[in-house]
Amino acid sequence: ASIPGLITKLFVKVGDKIKSGEHVCVLEAMKMENEITSPLSGIIKSIHIKSGITVEKGDLILEVQK
Repeated sequence: ASIPGLITKLFVKVGDKIKSGEHVCVLEAMKMENEITSPLSGIIKSIHIKSGITVEKGDLILEVQK
């Protein structure tokens, strides 16, 4: 996570193919919704969070396998 906040929506699941820049989740911080995008293309290998979970800056959200 680039900033601390609450994960409100997940747009992907394990096994999904994604492209660089594709939205993976929504992180709510300071009453603003921030759409988090994938920095690379690949397949979702694992997801380390759930909707409704609070994350801190630097927390691992998901892993993408090239």
